[in-house]
Amino acid sequence: MVLDTTRSSGYRAWEPLTGAARRIALEVLLDGPLSRRDLSRRMALSPGSLTRLTRPLLDSGLLVEADDVEAGPPDASAATTGAGATPRLGRPAQPLAVVPGSHHFIGVKLTGDHAYAALTDLRAEILAADDAPLPGHGPQDVLEVVATLADRLVARLAALSPGAGVTGLGVSVGGHVAGRSVVTDAPHLGWLDVPLGELLAERTGLRTVVENDIVAVTEATHWFGEGHGCDRFALFTIGAGIGYGLVVHGEAVTSPEAGLSLLSHFPLDPQGPLGACGHTGCATAMLTISALVAQGSSALGREVSYDQLLDLAAAGDPVAEAVVQRAGRALGRMLAAVTNLTMPERIVLGGEGVRLAQVAAAAVQDGLHGDRDPRTRDPEIALQSPELARWARGAAVVAIQSFVLGR
Repeated sequence: MVLDTTRSSGYRAWEPLTGAARRIALEVLLDGPLSRRDLSRRMALSPGSLTRLTRPLLDSGLLVEADDVEAGPPDASAATTGAGATPRLGRPAQPLAVVPGSHHFIGVKLTGDHAYAALTDLRAEILAADDAPLPGHGPQDVLEVVATLADRLVARLAALSPGAGVTGLGVSVGGHVAGRSVVTDAPHLGWLDVPLGELLAERTGLRTVVENDIVAVTEATHWFGEGHGCDRFALFTIGAGIGYGLVVHGEAVTSPEAGLSLLSHFPLDPQGPLGACGHTGCATAMLTISALVAQGSSALGREVSYDQLLDLAAAGDPVAEAVVQRAGRALGRMLAAVTNLTMPERIVLGGEGVRLAQVAAAAVQDGLHGDRDPRTRDPEIALQSPELARWARGAAVVAIQSFVLGR
């Protein structure tokens, strides 16, 4: 059941779904609208049991009956009689659909110096976005910024949909998170063992879920993004760091080591530069934005930004092109390794540095094919938006999952 209690502050009390109601809501949320027949078949429920279980979800407003569609086998009671009469193909059936606006969530992505926030509905559509710099790295500094962003987005929601409330808050951070609450290690913030979820719940009054940023984006990609409906896909991101997520048979592969950025150390070029982690030609040294900016600035003899380096390479500058093409081949080798080891149907490329895959597309293909058996087929590659609001959306999705899955 869903507790539909909205406080005057605009925050909604949270009672996660459980049991069969949770399974029904999840099926309709991810793949709806669904006819009752399809839903009964998916869940192996009789029509009577399905009606009994969906009634509270309809009464709460989480589900609705969508527009009529023709469904169902021929119904003898609906047949007409008489010469030339045409039998009807069954009664119109109203499929069940989720009401996206029945619940709203706030997601916040924390970087080393900024907080990016997004307000979403139950289907993770971004309704509003906001951001603010972090005045410092102390937990109290971050708490105040997140709380302020949440208050501002609640006010935006009130303007968009008077009377609507926020059900939950999700926060993602680059680092290791334990128990979806405690940030055990966040190098960009200098944090060790900060109980961020508990502190934010006390400060905002919202049930809060904290997760590693790559895990959060992987879940968002799986449920609502480029990986939806794909049995096996890998997410690889390049930006300030290296990120990797894997979904197999419709389930995200999890581990206590998630968030440690293990592929940062993967060797890609034995003649490459030394990475900050001390490894020669590793993914950190070859693909992160800071590494490419340092290599490009050194080669060109002047300071350039990441986008300036890519612009120069795209325009044919030989020095910039050499740096970018080398990185492109390294990216291709990384994709080949991911494909060889995990055999995904699709690889989703994301992160703030994803434009590298476009500017150095030919080099990426060279690197990919160089490390693959010629008898193999290339995985489908999908590019994800680099906007940081999309990362905030990922944080909102882990809150949506916590609500729907009751975890």
